[in-house]
Amino acid sequence: MKNDPIDDSPQEFTWYEQIARDYTLQQRKDWYSNAAEAYDKTRPRYPSQLVRRAVELAQLPEMGRILEVGCGPGIATLAFARLGFSILALEPSAAACDRARRNCAEYSQVAIANTTFEAWELGTETFDAVLGATSFHWISPDIAYPKAAAALKDGGSLILLWNTPPQPNEELYSVLTDVYRTHAPSVKPYETRETQIKNLQRLGQVALNSGWFRNLVSQQMVFEVTYCVEDYLTLLTTLSPYIMLEPERRDALLTALKEALERHCGRALPLSHLSVLQVVAKVQKQS
Repeated sequence: MKNDPIDDSPQEFTWYEQIARDYTLQQRKDWYSNAAEAYDKTRPRYPSQLVRRAVELAQLPEMGRILEVGCGPGIATLAFARLGFSILALEPSAAACDRARRNCAEYSQVAIANTTFEAWELGTETFDAVLGATSFHWISPDIAYPKAAAALKDGGSLILLWNTPPQPNEELYSVLTDVYRTHAPSVKPYETRETQIKNLQRLGQVALNSGWFRNLVSQQMVFEVTYCVEDYLTLLTTLSPYIMLEPERRDALLTALKEALERHCGRALPLSHLSVLQVVAKVQKQS
């Protein structure tokens, strides 16, 4: 099986082609179904500073309407719902969709639809913003950008939020090298911050190159976090390179990682991750 190029924040524009070639539509829809609870528990949240900055850059009106693409368990959905926005969130995984509905139950202005963006009928609805939170790379660019633009009102914006997976530092990964070589040599367990930034910058450029959007504005933040070893291993089960592994190989890898991490770090594991905001404006129609 092939690896996700960059632990769910894609390294190359070929990510969609790779996943579409190697996995069926149903497999892609169910990609996170078995990991929905773990995803909700361990994936980092989107920082309030970037969420509020997105609102500012997109010039979202009070109680504006947002279309979210691939909401997962509703991590970003909740952040925008708390600010009073009306949200239609699309999620292909039934398990993640159910979890998002439970998480957002107190917000009557939020609707969660169990469908893909591709299958969703655009109709006559228009939105002030389209939101993709670590999700837009799952859609063919030939569909993603023109359909997002069509869903937007004139003056609307596409908001892309990205969280890279929390990871230990390079020094600790050097300790884990033999574990990966033995149990999962296909998995690339570490990525430099410079590489992550470069990859995400390229994704922002794709939106501009589509011809449907303009005026890219980006902002990024680095966060230091601490996970217990158990939660870190649970986090790994939500990342594509680990989802792609055969279950027996994945279990053996996680067991060996647990032993190595507890031996070198105890139970508290210092990690860091990158949060990135990208906002592009819809190209205005020529009069």
